[in-house]
Amino acid sequence: MITIESTEKRLTQYAHGGGCASKIPAGELEQMVSGLVGMSSPDLVVGLDDGDDACAVTFGPDGDVIISTTDFFTPVVDDPFDWGRIAATNALSDVYAMGGVPILGINILGWPRGVLPVELAGEVLRGGLEACRAAGIPLAGGHSIDNPEPIYGVAVTGRGHRDRLLRNDAAQAGLPLSLTKPIGVGVLNNRHKATGERFEQAIASMTTLNADAAQAALAAGAKAATDVTGFGLLGHLYKMCRASGVSAVLNHKAVPVLEGARESMAEGFIPGGSRRNLDWVAPHLEADLDENEMILLADAQTSGGLLIAGEVPGGTVIGELVPATSPVIRVR
Repeated sequence: MITIESTEKRLTQYAHGGGCASKIPAGELEQMVSGLVGMSSPDLVVGLDDGDDACAVTFGPDGDVIISTTDFFTPVVDDPFDWGRIAATNALSDVYAMGGVPILGINILGWPRGVLPVELAGEVLRGGLEACRAAGIPLAGGHSIDNPEPIYGVAVTGRGHRDRLLRNDAAQAGLPLSLTKPIGVGVLNNRHKATGERFEQAIASMTTLNADAAQAALAAGAKAATDVTGFGLLGHLYKMCRASGVSAVLNHKAVPVLEGARESMAEGFIPGGSRRNLDWVAPHLEADLDENEMILLADAQTSGGLLIAGEVPGGTVIGELVPATSPVIRVR
């Protein structure tokens, strides 16, 4: 097995950003795709309009739907096998966040040939395969290119039912908000990139499938959910509130945080993507907290948990949804 010690630099040093923190900022992305919003088809059940995690199209006469998504990013950790597991787990999460069940994964790989050994790419792909095996699906084929920065991800196809989808636009005032994983991986990954320190708690969180969380949400009768990834808890919560026409009251003390994240922030390990997230959502916030606490709530997560409108076993209630004329997040 080849390790990163076989190369001149650590894997994360070959990328300008890492994981979902390398996403294009939310405001810029919405401007880019504005011409695609509102496109309709009689078979399209969920599209681009409300920023859902995946699209869904009707398949058959009984309300069955096919769910489709893709997700990829630059190295978030130095270990290539772990990066593959994390990237694939993150991609699978989009299907779970819609209330679906994955059925197939396809690799997406960009690799700097002649710079990093092909054996290292093999370890990344092996990690992706391991995550898909854990999800009970095949990972078959895909596409690769010669690329200046290493990138990896998976295109995932899933199945579901149109009456049992978890959507951004179905949250209702009066419901509690539940979060199924702690936040803070963006901060710890930023520290890992800078120092090489390995944070097992972050890797464990990022490689945990959201399958059980999705099933718990559906069993509890939830209709609305999203996964917390590159736009941070505040960003994804705002997108849900905006799509559903509600506001939220967030109890920041109830939000679970990974061990070491606050200490790392205090030492200056703050991802640029997390700051951009906070800047984007700031006009829709009512809060009087320390800046670091606000950045942590906006921290760009990779393979984060589900944010669910409703109380679910295994989740932590972090606030509630309230009526609104204009979506606002009140942080208490």
